[in-house]
Amino acid sequence: MCADISKKIIEKWRDEQIRLSLKIRHLPLKIKSGLIAGIDVSYKDTYIYCSIVVLSFPKLEVVNIYNKKGEVEYPYIPGFLSFREMPVVLRTFNRVKEDIFLIFCDGQGIAHPRGFGLASHIGTVLRIPSIGCAKSRLVGEYRPVAKKKGNFSELIYKNKVVGAVLITKDNTNPVFVSAGNYIDLESAIRYTLDCSVYRIPEPTRLAHKYVTSFRESR
Repeated sequence: MCADISKKIIEKWRDEQIRLSLKIRHLPLKIKSGLIAGIDVSYKDTYIYCSIVVLSFPKLEVVNIYNKKGEVEYPYIPGFLSFREMPVVLRTFNRVKEDIFLIFCDGQGIAHPRGFGLASHIGTVLRIPSIGCAKSRLVGEYRPVAKKKGNFSELIYKNKVVGAVLITKDNTNPVFVSAGNYIDLESAIRYTLDCSVYRIPEPTRLAHKYVTSFRESR
């Protein structure tokens, strides 16, 4: 059962996001082969489910899948999703045996009101480069982008580039890519395109597939 959230807790979370956002580092990532992971979370009744899929890169072959179920501790509060989902994500990642060099997350990186979305939180805590790849925009403005793979428009928030509105497949709607931590936007765009067969990059597309199956099997 979700706990009621007091203003004091929300203020604490806000302060933590601001503090941790100072640890964000925008660094080029140039690893050409290795293992990457995709993370997705789903809900059913009072339970939260997480799947982490480990893939080879650049072949994008599934190496392993990790699942974990827990109870929902907090209600959804816009801008504070990571505090709801991080507990089950971390418990799931504690089971991962492989050496991961990059994480894809179905959520925001620095394209967030305080520059610290779910992907940034995950990357910061795990100390692994992370990319937020969301299906919808949380903050910012952008110019329309032609629907050809590789095209993108900068996502601008408070006069700062916080992400890219990226076409990952011809004639499809864009995804919203932002750096989580330990990676720069140029690298995040490149890896997202390298991992995209469909509109949604394979790491998060497969994680969504597996977490849906895991949730429905319970």
